[in-house]
Amino acid sequence: MSIRSSSIAAHKRARGKIEMLPRVRIETPADLTMYYTPGVAYVAEAIAKRRELAYELTSKGNSVAIISDGTRLLGLGDVGAYAAITVMESKSVIYKRYAGIDAVPLCIETRDEDRIVDLCKNIEPSFGMIHLEDIESPKCFSIQDRLNKELNIPVFHDDRHGTAVVAIAGVINSLKLAGKRMRDVKIVVNGTGAAGLGIIELLKTAGANRIYALDSRGLIYKGRQKGMNPFKVRISEYTNRDRVDGNVSDIIDDTDIFISAVPSYKFERSNISRMADKPVVFALSNPDPEISYKDAKRGGAFIAATGRSDCPNQINNMICYPSIGRGLLDTRARSLNQNILYTAAKQLADTVADELSTDNIIPTIANNNPIDFMPDLAGAVGEATFRERLSRLKRVNRRSITDGTKRRIERYTDIERMIVGKGRPD
Repeated sequence: MSIRSSSIAAHKRARGKIEMLPRVRIETPADLTMYYTPGVAYVAEAIAKRRELAYELTSKGNSVAIISDGTRLLGLGDVGAYAAITVMESKSVIYKRYAGIDAVPLCIETRDEDRIVDLCKNIEPSFGMIHLEDIESPKCFSIQDRLNKELNIPVFHDDRHGTAVVAIAGVINSLKLAGKRMRDVKIVVNGTGAAGLGIIELLKTAGANRIYALDSRGLIYKGRQKGMNPFKVRISEYTNRDRVDGNVSDIIDDTDIFISAVPSYKFERSNISRMADKPVVFALSNPDPEISYKDAKRGGAFIAATGRSDCPNQINNMICYPSIGRGLLDTRARSLNQNILYTAAKQLADTVADELSTDNIIPTIANNNPIDFMPDLAGAVGEATFRERLSRLKRVNRRSITDGTKRRIERYTDIERMIVGKGRPD
C-alpha cells in the first residue's frame, strides 16, 4: 500500500487527529456547584474586574489559535481552508505531544487580509498566542506585522519564524565545523517567501554582514524597481550592499553558504565547485529539494541539509515551534521578537554540541529524544522573553519552565497510552 492510500485510510479511521478533553471531573452536585453554576459566576466576576486573572483561572495561558486560509499549503499551493484542516490538526498534535499546549485549528474561508486581522483581534481573549500557518506571501507578512502592533499576545509565523530558527541553528553549527565566522561569510538566500524572508531577517540578527537575496526576478538590491514589495525593500537596505544584478550563477562564486526555499528551482551540482572552501548547501523545499542530499555531497558540499526526514540534517520547524510556544505562554508574553528567535536558534545549535558532525548539525525527532532538548529550548525562550521585557510576569525561572515542560510532555505521554492507544470509539 502506498503512503498516499495508507495515510488516507489512517485518517479515515481516526476521523480527525484531535479532540477536547476536560481537565476537571464533574461527578457530584458539589462538583457542578464548583465548576458550573453558581461557582463559575464568581470566577467570571473576578476576571471582569481584572483581566489578567484569565491566565490563572482559564485555559487562555495554554491555548494557541492556528490560523490558516489554505492559500499556501505545504507544496500544494492554494488548496483552500477545508484542505488546510488536516494539516493544522497535525500541528495541533505536535504542540500537544511535545509541549502540552492546546492548539486549536481555525481554518477560515476568506482570503481578505483585513478580515483575517479582524478575526485574530476578536479571538484574542481566548488565546495566549496566535500561530499563522500556510498563508500566501506577501499577505502573511503584512498580517503578522499588523497583528504585532494591534495584539497584546505573541504572533508566531511557522514558516517565517520556525524554519528560520532551525535553519540558523544549522548555519551556526556549520560555521563551527568549517572554522568560519558569521560576520565574515558570504551567504546567498534564494527565495523571499515566508521561509526565505525569515531566514534573511534572522541571519541579520545573528550578525551576518554579507547576505545576498534572490527572488524570481533575480538578485534584490536597493533601488531595484521590478517585483518589489515593502518587505523586499526592507531587506534591500542590508543585503547585496554592492548592488550586484543577475541570478544565482552571477553570485555563487566564493559563496560560503547557499540556502534555497524555492520549490520550482533546481540547483545544479556544478555550482558547488564554484563556491568557497567547505561549501554549505541548504535545499529546503519539501518533499523535493532544489538539490538532493546525495547530489549536493557528490558535488563537493562540506555540509548539506534538506527538509527530508530520510536524509541527515533535516531542517524541520517541528523541532522548535512547540518549545517556542511553551516559553512564550509560560511567561505570558505580550509579543515575540528577533532576539528571542535568535536565542532559540543558539539553544538548538547547542543541543548537538557533544555529537556535532557534518551529518548531525541539528537535533531531529528521529535521532534525539524530544524530552532531552525541547524543555531546555522552552526554558531558553522563556528566559529571553523576560530579558526582552515582553513578559507579563515580574520574575521568570528558566529551570521552572524547563521542568514544567518535561512534566507536560510526560503527562501527555501517559494520556496517549491510556486513551489514544485504545483507538477512537465508533
